[in-house]
Amino acid sequence: MTSNHIVIPIFYHVEPTEVRKQQNTFGDAMAKHRQIMEAETNASKRSNWAQKMDRWNKALTEVAGLKGKNVKGRPEVEFIDEILKDIFRKLRLSSRFPLPQLIGMDNSIKFITSWLKDASTHTANVLTILGMGGIGKTSLAKAAYVLHSHEFDTSSFIEDINRRCDERYNGIIDVQKQLYDDISKPSSIQVHDVSIYTSMTETAVARKKVFVVLDDIGSLDQLDALLGRTGFCPGSKIIITTKDAWLTQSCSLFKTNIKPKYTVHKLEGLSTTESQKILCFHAFVSNNPKAGYEEVSEKLVSYCEGHPMALKLLGRSLYNRDVNYWEGYIDRLKKENDSPIYNVLKMSFDSLPSENDKELFKHIACIFVRMDRNVAITILEACNIETKTGITNLIDRCLLRIGRNNELMMHQLVQEMGRFVVRQESLYKPWERSRLWGHESFRVLKQKMVRKMLLVSLLT
Repeated sequence: MTSNHIVIPIFYHVEPTEVRKQQNTFGDAMAKHRQIMEAETNASKRSNWAQKMDRWNKALTEVAGLKGKNVKGRPEVEFIDEILKDIFRKLRLSSRFPLPQLIGMDNSIKFITSWLKDASTHTANVLTILGMGGIGKTSLAKAAYVLHSHEFDTSSFIEDINRRCDERYNGIIDVQKQLYDDISKPSSIQVHDVSIYTSMTETAVARKKVFVVLDDIGSLDQLDALLGRTGFCPGSKIIITTKDAWLTQSCSLFKTNIKPKYTVHKLEGLSTTESQKILCFHAFVSNNPKAGYEEVSEKLVSYCEGHPMALKLLGRSLYNRDVNYWEGYIDRLKKENDSPIYNVLKMSFDSLPSENDKELFKHIACIFVRMDRNVAITILEACNIETKTGITNLIDRCLLRIGRNNELMMHQLVQEMGRFVVRQESLYKPWERSRLWGHESFRVLKQKMVRKMLLVSLLT
C-alpha cells in the first residue's frame, strides 16, 4: 500500500484469520486461481498470474493485520453508523460542524495543533481556552476538533454546556449522555443519575485515546460530572472553553495522584488589521472598506477593541447601509438596552459568585476604570466593598485586568455592559440609579439644584 489511501477493513461475517491465512471461501477462491494459473501454457501469462497471486496474498495478509471492524454479534444498523462516523473522522469531515471562519487566529490554531501533536507526556493533556464572551473560544475549539478529531480512537464535541445545564432540569444528564454516546457504544439503557453516567464515562475513557471538547463550562459540578476523577487513557486530549480561569484545575480530575498535564491559552482581542477584515467581510463582503467608508470603519473598529463577535454583529447590521447610517450607529449602540453584544458579555457578570462581586464590578465599570488600583481599593473598602477576592474573581472571569502601571482596566465593551446594567435600574430617571458618571451626573445635580432653588423660592 504505497498510494497513501485510507483503508478500513470491514470483516462482514468473516474472521480476520480467514483473510490472513486464506481459509474457507478465501482459500477456495485462491485455489481456483491457482488452478487457472497452472493450466496456463503460455509462460509469460503464467508468470503474470503468479505475480498477481503473490500480490493478493501479501495484500490480504497485510489488510487482515490492520485494525478493522467486525460485525460479529452486533446490530448492523449500529455497525454501519460506526463506520460512517469513522470515515467522517478520517476524512477530516464533521457530520455536525463546518470549519468555522477564523480570521486572525492563525497563531492560536498553530499553538493548539502543536499541543494536540505533542506526545511527550504519559498522561492525558488538558487545555483551557480562556477569554471573555464572544472572543472566539468556541470557534477556535471547533476548528481544532474538525481538523484533528480523526486522529484519535474516538472523540466528542459538546457545545454550549452551561446554557444547556441552566435551561433544563437535569440538563447535565443530557450532556453526559451525549458525551458517553460519542465516545462509547450508544446505550439504550435509561440513566437518571449523574453519578452513574460519570462512572460509565470513567470506564469508557480509561481504555481509549479520546479527544473531548467541553465548550462553555460554567461550574465545578459540570466538570466533575463529565470528567470524573479516575483519569483518562494516556495520550487523550481534553479542551475546555470557559470564561472562568479558576475552574479547570479546581475539579476532581486534578485532585488525583496522577494529574493531567495542564495548559492555558488565553484569547485576547484581534489586531486592528484583523478587526477590519472581519468588519469588512460582513459589511462589504470584502477585506477592505468601500470608498468613502474608510474613516467610519476605523471608528467602529476602534469601538470594538478587537472583539470578534461585536465586529461580526456590527458588520452584518451595517451591510448595504449608507455612510450616514454608519455615522450614527456607535452613539445608538451606547444607548441601546438590548444589544446582543451586551447580552453575550453579561453572562460573565451573571456568573459572579456574590452580590459583592457584582457591586464591585458595577463600581469599577462606572467610576474606577483607569484609576490606580491601590487608590481605588482604598475608596471601595471605605464604602464597605470587599476587594481582595472580588478583584481576583473579576480577573478570573475576564471582566477586569490590571494595566502596566497598576491601573484598573476593562475592555470598552465590558465597561459599557456594566454601565448598561446600571442604566437598567431606571432607564428614564437617572437620579434613581445607584451610580452616576460623566456628564449625566452633572445634569442630575444641576436639575436637583434647580428644583431645590424653586422649592426655596416658593417657600419664601
